[in-house]
Amino acid sequence: MSNIETTIEPHPKAPTEQAAPIKAAAGGAGASLGIIAVAIVLAFLYWASSVVITVLLAVVIAYFLDPFVTALEHIHIPRAFGALAVLLAATAGIGAVAYSALGSLDSFVDAWPQYNAVLKREIAVVDKKLTVVDQQVTELTPAVQRRRAPTAVSLEDPQPVRTFLLHGLGSIYSFLLVAAFLPFMVYFMLAAKRRMWRSTIDFFPEAHRYAARETLDQISRMMRSYVAGNLLIAGILSVACWVFFWAIHLESPAVLGVASGCLNLIPYIGTVLSWIPPFVVGLAHWKTAGPFLGVAGVLTGLHVIAQNVLMPAIVGRRVHLNAVAVTIALLFWGWMWGAAGLILAIPITAVLKVICDHVPSWQPAGRWLGSS
Repeated sequence: MSNIETTIEPHPKAPTEQAAPIKAAAGGAGASLGIIAVAIVLAFLYWASSVVITVLLAVVIAYFLDPFVTALEHIHIPRAFGALAVLLAATAGIGAVAYSALGSLDSFVDAWPQYNAVLKREIAVVDKKLTVVDQQVTELTPAVQRRRAPTAVSLEDPQPVRTFLLHGLGSIYSFLLVAAFLPFMVYFMLAAKRRMWRSTIDFFPEAHRYAARETLDQISRMMRSYVAGNLLIAGILSVACWVFFWAIHLESPAVLGVASGCLNLIPYIGTVLSWIPPFVVGLAHWKTAGPFLGVAGVLTGLHVIAQNVLMPAIVGRRVHLNAVAVTIALLFWGWMWGAAGLILAIPITAVLKVICDHVPSWQPAGRWLGSS
């Protein structure tokens, strides 16, 4: 018996083999919950777009106006009074600019019937040409294929007037919601910044509060630089367009300059959108394609300068996003919220990048957003 050794082999792989399916199932469940959470957030952002857009616009404006309120606070003016004074001054400035452009806008509105008639005539010409092309394509289609073609089902709204009115009322409601609540939200955000800041930091555990504070500070600097830089570039483009339209003797050069300058600031599609105001006015005067091509060339050149020279020099140091990330952001938020999405797409994406840069597990996403 002494020569007989009884050995029980351990089975170290058994627990691992049993735990592997459990870990895989847990990982799959976590991924499913993450997808469901993202879907819920996107659905909320879509259905509550008016509320979310109002809040985000208020945040952007508050970030821009905060340095002025802080400066007043340094000279011993209470923050509540300083916020009110800065907000009233900003409103008065916007009103003064609008009033100065009112004269040019009145002349443009008075001349609108003339532009409208030209537009209708040009649209009728294009529609006639499309009808001719459609008839030619129909004639080229084999007779058997035309006979086999399914009968088109009319899906026209039996009550187009009611649908149009309801859509218009919905748009007016969204605009009034933003216009009514935005000033109050901006004021409360500016006046209660200290308390809101401390309350936001308190959401995080003690060990992560320093990183949270650094993240919020970087977001604040980035947002202020982005808004101020875009306003400066919009002003430069507006003045340049104004001078150019005045030089070629277009009517209402101030209104057209501001419209084209602001539209030209939109990445990628802004260069085409900026053509529309001068083209509409030029239809009543230009009879050849030369002036249209000249205006398009100059505005495209201004867009290239703004996006490749002014934007990197003024705001590029704070907003580090690659072209692919910017394009995807514009497509997604533009689809989600329309024009407001195009305005907020880059700030939202830049904030997400800052957050990703300060969360270790999300840093690869942050590097991808900023890779060039």
